[in-house]
Formats: sequence, C-alpha cells, structure tokens
Amino acid sequence: MALNFNQYAAEGNTFLKQYTKEMDLGDNRDKAGRILTSILHALRDIITTEESLQFIAQLPMFIKAAYVNGWTIRKKKVKAKNMTQFIDLVRKHDGQAAINDFEYSDEVAENYIMATFVFLRKYVSMGEMEDIRDGLPKDLKSMIASYIII
Repeated sequence: MALNFNQYAAEGNTFLKQYTKEMDLGDNRDKAGRILTSILHALRDIITTEESLQFIAQLPMFIKAAYVNGWTIRKKKVKAKNMTQFIDLVRKHDGQAAINDFEYSDEVAENYIMATFVFLRKYVSMGEMEDIRDGLPKDLKSMIASYIII
C-alpha cells in the first residue's frame, strides 16, 4: 500500500477548514485544531480502547493522527460522569491555551463539544455514534445529541 502524504495533507486541510467554519472561528485554524484535538483526547480518555479503534477507523487520516498522538492505552479509564467533568478534561488536554480557546465559559466549551460531535457525524456512521453514546455515563449521553443519530 502506497502512502500518499500529499493527499492526506490536502484532506486534513479541507477537514480543518470546514471544521473551523462550522465552529464559527473565522480563519483561526490553530484554535480550531486545538479545540478539536482536546475534545478528541478527552473522549479517548473515557471510552474503551476497542471503541476508540472502531471510531477512528472511520475518520480521515489527519484526524486519526490527531486522535492517537500521545495516546497511552490504559485499562482504567478516566472518570468523567457529567459535562462539567468532561469540560475539565477537555481543558486539561488543551493546556494553557484553554483559557483563550474556551473563554473561561463552560457554556462556550459545551457548545464547542456539541458542535464537534455534530460535525464528526459527517464522517462517522450512525451505528458508531450510537455505540459511543451508549457507552457514556448517563449524564454525558447528551454530548452526542440524539438528533445527530438520525
């Protein structure tokens, strides 16, 4: 199998450009990339390894790379039982940039999280989104809104 890095780069740029637009971030792709990566890494921390692998199998190569970058597979998953705890986990993954990226606002962070999963639905099958949603704690199921699982 030949690797076409130029194609992966082009697909990644297209994805990030569309995501930035969808998130209403102007042309700030750096911020969009940090937000996306921190949300994906937080998700990765709370779902099973098997579910992660099924999820990323459907993503473009660029997003697969962002998802697995720095991944240490652990048997014991991070506990995030509600949106506040998940937002804290997202901010942790965003590091010092979280102050600017999420504007000190849980509402802004939650909106970015919800919008990210709506956007990812363009790439991930309904069945996979349902599997992820079903595996989340009760108070986090709304993160993957039922209206995107249509």
